[in-house]
Amino acid sequence: MIARVAVDIPLPHLDRLFDYSITEAQAADVKPGVRVRVRFAGKLRDGYVIDVAEHSEITTKLSPLSRVISATSVLTEPQRRLIRTVADHYAGTFADVVRLAVPPRHAATENADQVSWPKPIIEQQPTGGLLAYPDGEAFLDGLAKSQPLRAYWQVTPRFARDRWGLDDWSRGFMQATIQVLRAGRSVIIVVPDHRDLVKMRDALGTVIGLGAIAELHSDLGTAARYRNYLAIIRGEARVVIGTRPASYAPVADLGLICLWDDGDDLHADPHAPYPHARDVVALRAGSEQSALLFAGHGRTAEIAAWAERGWLRPIELVPSRMRKASAAVRATADSDFAVERDPQGSRTRLPKLAFETIRTGLTSGPVLIQVPRAGYLPTLACQRCRTRVHCPTCHGPVRLLRSAVGRRLDCTWCGRIITDWRCEVCGSGELRAPVIGSERTAEELGRAFPGILVRESSGDRVIEEVGEQPALVVATPGAEPPAAHGYAAAVFLDAERLLERPDLRAAEEGLRRWLNAVALVRPGSQGGTVCVVGPAQVRPVQALVRMDPARHAEFELADRAEAGYPPAIRFITATGPAAALAELIDLLGADSGADLLGPVELAPQLTAIGQEEPLWQLSLRAPFASGAELVAKVKAAMAVRSARKMAGAIRVRVDPTQL
Repeated sequence: MIARVAVDIPLPHLDRLFDYSITEAQAADVKPGVRVRVRFAGKLRDGYVIDVAEHSEITTKLSPLSRVISATSVLTEPQRRLIRTVADHYAGTFADVVRLAVPPRHAATENADQVSWPKPIIEQQPTGGLLAYPDGEAFLDGLAKSQPLRAYWQVTPRFARDRWGLDDWSRGFMQATIQVLRAGRSVIIVVPDHRDLVKMRDALGTVIGLGAIAELHSDLGTAARYRNYLAIIRGEARVVIGTRPASYAPVADLGLICLWDDGDDLHADPHAPYPHARDVVALRAGSEQSALLFAGHGRTAEIAAWAERGWLRPIELVPSRMRKASAAVRATADSDFAVERDPQGSRTRLPKLAFETIRTGLTSGPVLIQVPRAGYLPTLACQRCRTRVHCPTCHGPVRLLRSAVGRRLDCTWCGRIITDWRCEVCGSGELRAPVIGSERTAEELGRAFPGILVRESSGDRVIEEVGEQPALVVATPGAEPPAAHGYAAAVFLDAERLLERPDLRAAEEGLRRWLNAVALVRPGSQGGTVCVVGPAQVRPVQALVRMDPARHAEFELADRAEAGYPPAIRFITATGPAAALAELIDLLGADSGADLLGPVELAPQLTAIGQEEPLWQLSLRAPFASGAELVAKVKAAMAVRSARKMAGAIRVRVDPTQL
């Protein structure tokens, strides 16, 4: 018998199966999915048996398997197909993706007696959630019939907690899970972070039992994660909740995949080949004919593209009903009357409308203040000529920090402390702060509202939850703690700073973070209000005021199609030394069918620490219809570079989340 093995070597030209002979002593343990050790190029390597056959196309004598690490199969056939598909989709290798999909082995857990996994006990189904949407009930009915439906649920951003502690999206995921379990199939729920995971797990556990839920995420210990993985692959756990790794969970008879907030950058894996959980679950749903449910308060251009092509259907309320159910949102200086009432409203950081929103909200509960940046004064400029302050050594941006000995300037790139700064343009030594961080904002609000508790939530100091007493909570986007009974009001300061980031997704990301914060505020019927301090005429602010993220996503998609950016087209970036990129261009040839942009030299902060030569970036783009062909050509060119051992490492990203 012959074992076809995927050897754990992430070299593109070795991304294929290798045949090894099976000895008589190994025959009983070798089957598809088991871990083995093989001798490859004179060294012992780990690998996975992908297939067992009777004959090999290799005519020479085959090397035997060195050792069967474990007789436990840790890869299923659908899982192997998914890993191969994801690797090809992102111009990566099987070895790269299998590391993301399969947790490390824990021998003691594997050899221990396996405790029987409890079956889910379905007691009752919550109300609201998907049932409150026109097409939601039809979607749930389709799940009960095991139909492979695909939908995007546009969740209304409103604070609504029931006796289980569920808000709208987790209540809807619970309803969908119950329908699929009643049909006798399995469910995977993918969330961006641990906070969402705990909320979803605890709420679902009150209905089907916590013991029936398997978790897959990096915060679990090695033993616990591997124990859950074994329960999943043995078909004992039918409900899986986790972060990115859960996308590959080897559940049996998959009926539904739910993914929350696909725009969150935590869904993008930072490891090669840099897959996005949104695309992984989409590829898997198509391969295994399972249902797929995306949900979020915002809407990405990728979801808009799929909806435009009819690949999925939206489940949503019209904007007027969303506005009625959410907090009342106002933008400063949004009318002639507002300008006449507060002439300085467009110039001051805390205009009259924002001040009144805070003061009124404090009479009935906590108030959320969202600021774009953490720190004290994260960026600085010359007071006289407005030139941005840079480090005299590495030319990186300089910030002002508070320390035990007072305030000090330091560089955010090299960390150098600057003691005697002078403007290189006008020679002035006076500074101004175009951007104010969360620490300075909390300090200023404490002086403006004496006697009111001010709390800060940002960076590594994220507050878990706030009570119902009046307080000011200053938080950066994504670090907003939920309030026990919802925030009475919210103010989004420096909105233009969130939109000015040099990134393709700045507007989409800004609107998504605002909508997530609006979901923490009480509905307008309960007095909840939101004030946006920023340019009222820009598209994201208008979409927030109108509660129309769907229309905003359509505009974003149209703009990207006109400019030639994903998801309207297929976009690939290759980063590396200039000489290596020139070799890659030669290997692709003139008939690659791609539009080449660059190479261009990257900024110093994007160059790896210790890199002797600067990094350059080459961008390739092609029409969506020929995108798969371009990815295959890039992967083939990388395989040639690898086989020839050409100098210079190149990092390839397909449809990168940041541009």
